[in-house]
Amino acid sequence: MDEEILNSIKENLMKGKANEVKELCEEAIEKKIPIEQILSEGLISAMGIIGAKFKKNEVYVPEVLIAARAMNSGMTVLKPLLKEAKIKAKGKICIGTVKGDLHDIGKNLVSMMLEGAGYEVIDLGVNVDPDKFVTAVKEHNPDIIAMSALLTTTMGAMKTTIETLNAANVEVKIIVGGAPLTDSFATEIGADGYAADAASAVDIADKMVA
Repeated sequence: MDEEILNSIKENLMKGKANEVKELCEEAIEKKIPIEQILSEGLISAMGIIGAKFKKNEVYVPEVLIAARAMNSGMTVLKPLLKEAKIKAKGKICIGTVKGDLHDIGKNLVSMMLEGAGYEVIDLGVNVDPDKFVTAVKEHNPDIIAMSALLTTTMGAMKTTIETLNAANVEVKIIVGGAPLTDSFATEIGADGYAADAASAVDIADKMVA
């Protein structure tokens, strides 16, 4: 019976049915299915499948966003209970689009995929000043800083931000991503990882926190 509900959560999430996911999560809680199980076998498992399909170009950005919205509706039910149950996130990540860049679709997609994989994500928004990244590290003590840039003109701001973080002597891993970036550029500016897409960002984060 538990399996039936968990499978329904998974299927509805993959179809992006937000209301159904929310109701099924409520039903699962009433049936006393452990929160951790609803999270891992329902929400996270479904987002994992969506992420894998996204990597293979079997689904595209709109489908991922719709699935992520459905996941968020389930998370609104689970979040208060996760705190009570003291279930720890896999890791903590601060994410933002660098100074001078106002693009947020890629960043939002990465945030949703990371949350869907069990991370606590602190979104710093767009046009984020290097000092704001430093403040975020001191305030939230994340495992990872994720930076996005969608313009060739703002790629340089990533280098400035990494230099500012290094100068502040903060201990944090740095992942960068965005359309104009390459792996060699990421290495050149001193980033610890480069994510070509949202699903890869999850894989890299997993390796870093492991």
